[in-house]
Amino acid sequence: MAALEKTINDLWDARETLQAGDGDAVAAVGQAMALLDSGEARVAELGADGEPIVHQWLKHAILLYFRLSQMATIELGPFEYADKIPLKSNFAAAGVRVVPGASARYGSFLDRGVVLMPSYVNIGARVGANTMVDTWATVGSCAQIGANVHLSGGVGIGGVLEPPQAAPVIIGDDALIGSRCIVAEGARVGAGAVLGAGCILTASIPVIDAQTGEELGRGVVPSWCVAVSATRPRTFAGGDFGMPCVLVVKRLTEGERHDKAALNDILRDHGAAT
Repeated sequence: MAALEKTINDLWDARETLQAGDGDAVAAVGQAMALLDSGEARVAELGADGEPIVHQWLKHAILLYFRLSQMATIELGPFEYADKIPLKSNFAAAGVRVVPGASARYGSFLDRGVVLMPSYVNIGARVGANTMVDTWATVGSCAQIGANVHLSGGVGIGGVLEPPQAAPVIIGDDALIGSRCIVAEGARVGAGAVLGAGCILTASIPVIDAQTGEELGRGVVPSWCVAVSATRPRTFAGGDFGMPCVLVVKRLTEGERHDKAALNDILRDHGAAT
């Protein structure tokens, strides 16, 4: 893979000279895309220190794939698309359930047991085993979704391709993301965490412990907790305004399975729901 990485980076440096259909470039980029599509490579992962490691060369490969591909008409039953990137296929062999109305782009990876309700998974994204991508949820380019996650209806997981060094959104295993949440700009949700409906989590959103008032950080929800959307007062020249934040209202035992009824009770107490 090191040799392929060097080839991709060399092609990236010479990208202004490349043309669609360049045979050698197409072959190398196609090899990288096949690794992403099969799950043998991934755009990002968490390091031992819990911080994201971004494999920039794979982002370069995706961007080169767009440059080298040509528009084509894709016909699927009564549907027609015009795009540069084909859709994934062979879902049954991969052990993935895809409900009509759902689509995933080639170059994304869906592990066994994934269920796609009518939803969308973009190129470079990775969705872990037994994860549910619920109705009208979107998983943006290069986002990394763990195993046994539930992305509830209408969830928007932001994507990122450029700049290549930018970290994508990472959702840990066993997390539950409530309806209509937005997680973007490289924000991270830890393993086993629950986000109540309507949370907005970006790199600049403060995450605050409700018990202590302490700001835990920005754009990162800790593992094994329940968090809800909230505001905190800020004074400006024009008056006092409520600025958005995410409030950690309960800590969960590590490994604790989500009891839907109990979670709803917790979230209702704070004016939220899953």
